[in-house]
Amino acid sequence: MKSLIMTMSITLGIWIAAYAPAKACDACKAQQPQFLQGITHGGGPTGNWDYIIVSIMVVITLYSLYALIRCLTKPENPEHQDIKKIILNS
Repeated sequence: MKSLIMTMSITLGIWIAAYAPAKACDACKAQQPQFLQGITHGGGPTGNWDYIIVSIMVVITLYSLYALIRCLTKPENPEHQDIKKIILNS
């Protein structure tokens, strides 16, 4: 039952993220750069530093996701009884 609820939650989250993005209003569209127009509300980036900062944040986030998945699938000490193994074995 938990697996079904989790699967439905993930599917709903993916659907919302992919098919129902926030649309920008006309005032916000005028403030956005050409390739970002109509995606989201608010003012657009004001300079090149904004793009650099966002790029660094994306790299850090992707690395964190990679490290999380790696640590969950291949823990360093396989004999250690962590919470994941206790739940999966019960």
